[in-house]
Parts: sequence; C-alpha cells; structure tokens
Amino acid sequence: QVQLVESGGGLARAGESLTLSCVVSGNRGRLNAMGWYRQAPGKERELVANINSAGTTNYADSVKGRFTISRDNAMNTVYLRMNSLNVQDTAVYYCNVHVRVIVNVEGAYVDREYWGKGTLVTVSS
Repeated sequence: QVQLVESGGGLARAGESLTLSCVVSGNRGRLNAMGWYRQAPGKERELVANINSAGTTNYADSVKGRFTISRDNAMNTVYLRMNSLNVQDTAVYYCNVHVRVIVNVEGAYVDREYWGKGTLVTVSS
C-alpha cells in the first residue's frame, strides 16, 4: 500500500525558510508527477508546485522565485524549499504523487493518485 509521509512543517517567522519533505513508500509503480498543494483556513486546496519525471517544474504565481521543488527518485522523495516565507503562506501542505502501475505483460497500465495527510506550516509576522 502506497503511503506518503510529509515532514518539515512547523512555525516560522516572516522572511525565514522551511523545507518540506515527502517520502513515498510501498510503491511498486513508476512515480510520475510529484507535487505540493496547500490549503489555508477557509480556502480551497491549491497547487503550490509540481515536478514531472523529467524534472520539469511548475509553480503557482504566488510562490515563484521563493519556493523550489525538487525530487530524489532513488529515495522516492519530493522536497519543497520555501524561502522568504510570508503570513499568506500559512496553510496545511499536502504531498501529491501520481503513480503508473503496469498491470499485465502487454504493458497495460493504470495511473493512480495519492495524497499525504498534510503538514502544517505557520508563518508569523
């Protein structure tokens, strides 16, 4: 069973940095896109950043230039380096991965999506 375990959240002051990590375990397929979403109080969950298997990244406009997403395929881990944090970055951050699983010898596959339980990031002014 695929499990995603996030870590690195916590309390930071505005201007400081945090790094989130998400380790994927129990996976028997190919990790495709990996990413981070966040949900602030009273708001909908939104994409923060994602990275595909080729290393191509995509960022929300609100975090461009401040956040960096990366992945270590050997360690089945995705990271989110968050610099210059501000109060608006306060949210629960969720790890998200897409896995392709081959289901027969002909190469048929299914794509599955998994979510972590979230890690809270609180930024104070």
